[in-house]
Amino acid sequence: MALAKALLPEFEHEMATLRRVLERVPADRLDFRPHPKSFTLGDLANHAATIPGWTISTMTETELDFGLPETRARQPKPSTTTEGLLRTLDAGVEGALTALSGASDEDFHVVWTLKNNGQALFAMPRIAVYRGFVMNHLIHHRAQLAVYLRLLDVPVPSIYGPSADEN
Repeated sequence: MALAKALLPEFEHEMATLRRVLERVPADRLDFRPHPKSFTLGDLANHAATIPGWTISTMTETELDFGLPETRARQPKPSTTTEGLLRTLDAGVEGALTALSGASDEDFHVVWTLKNNGQALFAMPRIAVYRGFVMNHLIHHRAQLAVYLRLLDVPVPSIYGPSADEN
């Protein structure tokens, strides 16, 4: 089975779950943070909503330099509404599905480099970037969002099975 075909069901499942979590983010509590060192809910939700879109540059380019002004200019603008978060997510998911669906097995073995102002932070095959830098990163932040929802007394959706709020 081709790598892309094997990865797509997981991607679709994780994106649907992320969408359910983002749908519950209360727009009137975006300034909430559980600890002074923590992201605000708004910053965390915006960050999580943009991560699926990272698949596009991972699969269509060989490097990304996030220190460049043109890279920052391409980033989605932060949203202060749940609808805006979902628009950002949906656009990233749509582009990611296109990029993943069109990828050959060989594409996943191409080395991809993350840079900051020209300095390489890491370089590894796209498959490792996709799994670690995109998917695992996204799952980590989605879990943080679920904790924030719990702390705010917002019902947590089912993620990998029933939550205490949904059976």
